[in-house]
Amino acid sequence: MQTSIPCTIMRGGTSRGPYFLATSLPEDWPTQEKVLLAALGSPSAQQIDGIGGGTSLTSKTAIISASTRPDADVDYLFAQVGIDTLSVDIAPSCGNILAGVGPFAIESGLVKAGAEETVVRVFNVNTRKLIEVRVKTPNGQVEYEGDTAIDGVTGTAAPVLLNFLDVAGSKTGTLLPTGNAWDMIDGVPVTCIDAAVPMVVIAAESLGKDGAETKAELDSDTDMMARIESIRRAASWKMGLGDASGKVIPKVALVSAPRKGGSICSRYFVPDNCHASHAVTGAICVSTCAMVPGSVAAPFLGTVFGDSTLHIEHPSGQIEIVLDIQPAAKGIDVRSAGVIRTARKLISGELYVPSFIWSGIPRARVS
Repeated sequence: MQTSIPCTIMRGGTSRGPYFLATSLPEDWPTQEKVLLAALGSPSAQQIDGIGGGTSLTSKTAIISASTRPDADVDYLFAQVGIDTLSVDIAPSCGNILAGVGPFAIESGLVKAGAEETVVRVFNVNTRKLIEVRVKTPNGQVEYEGDTAIDGVTGTAAPVLLNFLDVAGSKTGTLLPTGNAWDMIDGVPVTCIDAAVPMVVIAAESLGKDGAETKAELDSDTDMMARIESIRRAASWKMGLGDASGKVIPKVALVSAPRKGGSICSRYFVPDNCHASHAVTGAICVSTCAMVPGSVAAPFLGTVFGDSTLHIEHPSGQIEIVLDIQPAAKGIDVRSAGVIRTARKLISGELYVPSFIWSGIPRARVS
């Protein structure tokens, strides 16, 4: 016996995963965790018994519901599903998966489409922050085709504009949770910063790297990875996040001077391996860090396009971030951060999990 669950699989930015309506899943979180693990096929390195792709970029889910907040249309809960572990982490968010939330909400009937463009006001449950998502909807239909390209994805698609509001202090409540532009941890200068996601930013040269290494080169350096993890765990305590063992935040970025006409070069860690391109939230945080006077990233800041548009160089190309920054008594105030992504619906239908995990009664059918 298996339980069927309505589901849409989408590519959002440079990630992919199933999108669910919250009403299609179990109400209690322990059972919901088991359902998500079964849906993705975890724990298994290849996730062969589920729809996960065996990588951190393809072991993600989005859970969407109508919002009760007056300033939001929908609530978005992101879940990072462990690949070879029985873990479902809802501490972080994902800006790439967020790119699919607007189209999914419109096509699920949670938001009425406009004649040309639809603004979906999203409340991110993970970070308790608001994001405006602008979706192309000519003739009241979600447009997936277009000529916008993003690095890390083959081909082009219709643009989805994500405008993150009030990004500072997503988990710690403040932009610089240690109160300093930089701190010394394990003999390495770092900046502990929280803009869209809490991160530890390190100059690549501090770890003996030039910052332009490939993902494979960085992942194979086990000594460096161990050192990064030691710094990350110590930084987590300093940032008020507690024990980071087994958790994915704070994230880590190695930064260096740009090589390809961008604003800064970054290698983003998820955190146990280097991201193939770059997380959206991580790019917002690195961009913000580069604009903070005295941070470890500030000396590497190259070209700033317009008033405050930064291009972050990553292993697969670049990602553009538009910041709305104002001077503040203690440095800067980041009012919003915008980024262009694309999304594409891949499959819409029924996903099946064993009924001994969840019977689905009364909200789903049992085959």
